[in-house]
Amino acid sequence: MHRYPFPIPFGWFQVGYPEDFPIGQPKPLYYFGRHLVAWRDESGEVHVQAAFCPHLGAHLGHGGTVEGCEIKCPFHGWKFDGTGANTEIPYSERTNRKARIETLPVLERNGLVMAWYHPYGEPPRWDVPEIPEFGDHPDFSTVLRTDYRIDACWQEMSENGVDSAHFRYVHNTASVPDIVHYETDGHESDMRSSQKFPTPRGVMEGRIDSHSYGPGISLVWFTGIIDTVNLACTTPIDAARCDIRFNFRFRTMGDEKTTTNVGRAFVAEVDKQVREDRPIWEHKAHLVRPALADNDGPFTKFRRWASQFYAEPVGDERLVYPPPYWEDRMDDAPAKSTASARHGGE
Repeated sequence: MHRYPFPIPFGWFQVGYPEDFPIGQPKPLYYFGRHLVAWRDESGEVHVQAAFCPHLGAHLGHGGTVEGCEIKCPFHGWKFDGTGANTEIPYSERTNRKARIETLPVLERNGLVMAWYHPYGEPPRWDVPEIPEFGDHPDFSTVLRTDYRIDACWQEMSENGVDSAHFRYVHNTASVPDIVHYETDGHESDMRSSQKFPTPRGVMEGRIDSHSYGPGISLVWFTGIIDTVNLACTTPIDAARCDIRFNFRFRTMGDEKTTTNVGRAFVAEVDKQVREDRPIWEHKAHLVRPALADNDGPFTKFRRWASQFYAEPVGDERLVYPPPYWEDRMDDAPAKSTASARHGGE
């Protein structure tokens, strides 16, 4: 029984950071329900490819080696280039032109390594812009990162963005945020909201504005406490699990120590909210026809936008998709969540 009606969406998705892929060291990955191998050649270019050698199925990420701009199979020494073409069979005078490895388009941008996934191998339909705040912008600090592995699909978690009421009841915000703008245009969506942030000095007025580039990448601006930008990336592991990576930068507050301290406190609050959301995401049923209140967020508009990213059929066999029965998670509750985040910086 499927956990969700949705297949894996297509789009650009983060598969790691540049430092995760040093030259000459293949790395096994598992995303989009597929075994993959990522490797950086001697020219510095990162490649993401199907993991199994088309000869006899060895995993190129486990024992494979990089020689120049080719990856070498650990089983019989066959070599393949960055396009997936077989370039050498060491015990044969000929190559095998039919022995190709599926290769995903890759972008290294904004401090991220991203791969384009489409279930039928179609080429990218849009680009990912360069975000000035994630370059050498003089007014923004170095990056603070958090990451999470969640047993929920992209769409289920992304609905949080238009679900303003849950902030009051799950995250104990001072009031329900007001979504003042939500528009979609092709693969992009834009949402602007006003929100009251609790602080040790009282409640402060602020904003959360989010711009999404397909299902995998959103640029989220927080203003009010400290101007913060979060490049939020969600990558499907399979149809029911995702990796989430948050990449925060902060407008400098005069000196790096002050900015970092305030930034870490802000990230801790966002991390707390993710830990509060996590057991709800993982234990909630997906309802095809939810019973919405008259002033709920723009769920229907969001779902119409999200539907364009499924190239494969969306399930229609039932109206309620419950979660699995996880016996070891029976006492999960937002107030008791033990999910952890791993923090780092550039």
